[in-house]
Amino acid sequence: MTAGMYIVYFLIILILPIYAQMKVRSTYKKFSQVQSSKMMTGAQVARQILDHHGLFDVRVVPTQGVLSDHYNPATKTVALSESNYYESSIAGIAVAAHEVGHAIQHKEAYSFLNIRSKLAPVANITSNASWIFVMIGIFASSSGFLLLGIVLLLAGVLFQVVTLPVEFDASKRAMNEVVSLGIIPNNEERAAKKVLNAAAMTYVAAAAVAVLELLRLILIYTGMRSDD
Repeated sequence: MTAGMYIVYFLIILILPIYAQMKVRSTYKKFSQVQSSKMMTGAQVARQILDHHGLFDVRVVPTQGVLSDHYNPATKTVALSESNYYESSIAGIAVAAHEVGHAIQHKEAYSFLNIRSKLAPVANITSNASWIFVMIGIFASSSGFLLLGIVLLLAGVLFQVVTLPVEFDASKRAMNEVVSLGIIPNNEERAAKKVLNAAAMTYVAAAAVAVLELLRLILIYTGMRSDD
């Protein structure tokens, strides 16, 4: 890679995640202050959608933090940050519906969710270990160590890429549910979509950075091999 390409690369991997985080936080903050006309809390929305799909065994609980909302398939729990759980903002409703979307995916054995679940424990181990071999390979000019690092890093990159359809599908399900069940009227749909789209940007940024980093290492590896 030329010096110019390195500058562009580092600008992308530094600016893109920061921009995505700023976008989701600003959008969430804006619409967390806009009350839904239906005055339903995030907890009520989650419960209604879950019950509509027969997911009576899935619990909805509050959790501490901001944007700490998640679905835990092991415990069948939709955890909503306290503001989303107790309040009736458009942002809270959108986030709650999104997390329930993951619960519906779990029930229906959504293929990409299954793949991500299987990749997660592997990626957690190999992603951390990969950089040890990458650094050894680069500083020792060893293409073998670098290749091993790249192979180990691949699981983490695949995890980030597979996460995209999982998150986009959950958001699509969320919008379908809140609209079809009359939780959000037509004039509030656009605001809910903005919240979900902003949140999706963080996953797009993470996947883009992961892929770019993998490509950079592959280019370094091919350069080492050509010098051998």
